[in-house]
Amino acid sequence: MALGAEPGDVSWLIVRQLAVIVLAGLLGGAAGAWALQGVLRTMVFGVRPADPAVFAAAVVIVGATSAIAALLPARRAARLDPVAALRQ
Repeated sequence: MALGAEPGDVSWLIVRQLAVIVLAGLLGGAAGAWALQGVLRTMVFGVRPADPAVFAAAVVIVGATSAIAALLPARRAARLDPVAALRQ
């Protein structure tokens, strides 16, 4: 922001960077869980390991938690005084 960026640009930068990491983690985790269905069968009871609803619920819960975790620091960075940031 000290070089002319708008607060919205700073927020979008932080959210976009975290979204890439979260998306990679979600895809990797879902692929790993799908590949390890045989092992998961022995660990979960009452739910089929390949149940699409379970996968979707896990993705939604992790995605929503990650979105909240990304928005809080993004909002804080957008409110930061550029002069105070340059001093540190």
